[in-house]
Amino acid sequence: MILEHDGQRPRIAAGVRIAPTAIVCGDVEIGPGTSIGFGCVVVAESGPVRIGADCVVMDTAVLRGTRRHPLAVGDRVLIGPRACLVGCTVEEEAFLATGATVFNGARIGRRAEVRINGVVHLRTTLPADATVPIGWVAVGDPAEILPPEAHERIWAIQEPLDFPRTVFGLDRPTEGESIMPQVMPRYAALLRRHLADRPVPEDQSEGGTA
Repeated sequence: MILEHDGQRPRIAAGVRIAPTAIVCGDVEIGPGTSIGFGCVVVAESGPVRIGADCVVMDTAVLRGTRRHPLAVGDRVLIGPRACLVGCTVEEEAFLATGATVFNGARIGRRAEVRINGVVHLRTTLPADATVPIGWVAVGDPAEILPPEAHERIWAIQEPLDFPRTVFGLDRPTEGESIMPQVMPRYAALLRRHLADRPVPEDQSEGGTA
């Protein structure tokens, strides 16, 4: 389904395949030759999404752009099933396997690989040709690539990257407190703007569905 959001309609090149159960919503641009699989969600939540040419976004992947962090995917990129990309940049010919997660402000270099269930944390730069092994975590700029059990080292790098400030624009709460009372009403209000989304008729879209 192709949806208009906040007055913005997706711009889909001719010949793009969008599966019938996929959602493409808002300020999204998709280049020629790309395929968006069954159950995918590609949504310009409050910032744009740009997907290049000849990409494959496999079933149930989620791609989101935000106001602070647009999402940009270069040409000839594979994004595997259940992958989740939020507000990041993925350069040409990268390979993101099943369940890969890439957070806000991260950059994936050309031909880099994030293997099954790998994580690239926020504000992390993964250089060209680098590999995140199955289930490992890349964190920092430049990235350190660490096994998941290296929690203390991951946190030592991650903490100054400041997830609450980067993603929500709020200071990290003091110990024993939570930012959720501030974040959730505001976030829910943002998402309620989707109540006004409108389907875009097929004859008003440059692309097609399959």
